[in-house]
Amino acid sequence: MKKAQAGWLWGAIVSLLVLAGCGNENAAPSEPEKQAQELVMAVSKDIKDMNPHLYTGSMFAQGMLYESLVENTEEGIKPLLAESWEISGDGKVYTFHLRKNVAFHDGAPFNADAVKKNIEAIQHNAAKHSWIKLSTKIASCNVVDEHTVELVLTEPYYPTLVELAMTRPYVFVSPKNFIEGETKDGLNGYSGTGPYKLVEHQAEQSAVFEANEQYWGGAPAIKKITAKVLPAGETTYLALQKGEVNFAFTDDRGANNLDVEAMNQLEQSGKYQIVRSQPMNTNFLAANSSKKESPVHDRAVREALWYAMDRELISKQIFAGTEPPADTLFSSNVNYANVELKQREYAPEKAKQLLDEAGWVAEQAGGVRKKNGAVLAMKLYYDVNSSAQKTEAEWMQDQLKGIGIQLDLIGEESSSIASRRSSGDYDLLFNQTWGLAYDPQSTIAAFTSKSSYYYTTSGIAQADELYKKINDVMVSTEEQTRKSLYRDILNIVHEEAVFIPLTNGSVTIVAPKALQGISFKQTQYELPFERMSFATK
Repeated sequence: MKKAQAGWLWGAIVSLLVLAGCGNENAAPSEPEKQAQELVMAVSKDIKDMNPHLYTGSMFAQGMLYESLVENTEEGIKPLLAESWEISGDGKVYTFHLRKNVAFHDGAPFNADAVKKNIEAIQHNAAKHSWIKLSTKIASCNVVDEHTVELVLTEPYYPTLVELAMTRPYVFVSPKNFIEGETKDGLNGYSGTGPYKLVEHQAEQSAVFEANEQYWGGAPAIKKITAKVLPAGETTYLALQKGEVNFAFTDDRGANNLDVEAMNQLEQSGKYQIVRSQPMNTNFLAANSSKKESPVHDRAVREALWYAMDRELISKQIFAGTEPPADTLFSSNVNYANVELKQREYAPEKAKQLLDEAGWVAEQAGGVRKKNGAVLAMKLYYDVNSSAQKTEAEWMQDQLKGIGIQLDLIGEESSSIASRRSSGDYDLLFNQTWGLAYDPQSTIAAFTSKSSYYYTTSGIAQADELYKKINDVMVSTEEQTRKSLYRDILNIVHEEAVFIPLTNGSVTIVAPKALQGISFKQTQYELPFERMSFATK
């Protein structure tokens, strides 16, 4: 009897241990385990205002919260919030059939009425969106039924779907967040339909995003993403080394948090992986042709700058070959951009010759050139958060000094530089083309916009002709006509040297070794975090 009781007792203990073990397998992960499944990003600037119908907010963050009707992919335009669409024979009416059972983060339904309210709110602030030509073509947005909406244009516009797919402004916010029915004066919340929600924001410090568990595309595996504002360079590098952050990528204005050497050291530590996208854009100097009191107004000066730039050296020494040198505003793999243009290779003697012929002469050997008493001096503005731009600027300053050009360097926040671009208060500044998802039409459309590159292009002799061709290409329905117009447009700005190409840029990610599913979109401004997950042990 005692043996039987002992056996029963031992069996009970074993059963309890087994049950306990089973319970542990299904138990919620511990705090360290949860933290190991989170991303803490180093970002060089605050996310700022998350209203996607304006332009001060961080695009990577807005891309996590908000979605558009369609998505631009490597294979072309694909469905997103619209499952399908039709285009009328005259190219002026787009009918979208919306996904059903989609909700905003605040629970409000996503439907045709929400689409209409958002598009009308955007159009009520049309002057703000003049850089995007679609904003000038929309006649009306009409509700057909709960899940069908009709977009009517004043005339055919071939990039309509491409521009609807952009990170902003044609994305959707819950109508509950509108202020007095509008978005132009702000929002009272930031509820989109996207895979993540913004749950906390401490200005200039951090922002916290949590997975949208009701996301129509399936709940993301990464449940929490924290964006931590850190100075670029050594501070970010040390934070990654110590594990205070575990993720970084080239930000939405092309600023690099880390230089190539630092990234290589992190990869060699065995804790991190480096992932680079294909070349997506062109980094360039924008020259203000409209600034008549500045030497940059002189085409010969702009051409001399181009010939004086050793792009091969920039690529090798600053980017360790990760960004190939660029010879034209758009690389040949961009639609309509495979155009034969005059080559301007590195030739400092040619640069000197151009300046001599234009009357810019040095009064003494090694001195700054002058013309009619004016000094050949210009200001170059760079993003203070980009170590690469700062290094490039310093290199240019030294090289240009050798041909008699004085370059004064000024580092500012990217928002300040954007304001200068919009007001024309600059000689030279760093910028980049929009990228594969948008070009050439978006960058070229921005040539005419005062919020973008109007001051870069408006001072050239053929400005009126350029703007007419840009308007014509956007409404053209004939493929051959578009090709011809784009060829003319690219030739004009190339000959005038108002956009001086430097390198073809890509998105670079520093991520934990165990992070899987890292991929890219057709834009350098956002990442598909919802596709990422950590390897399970």
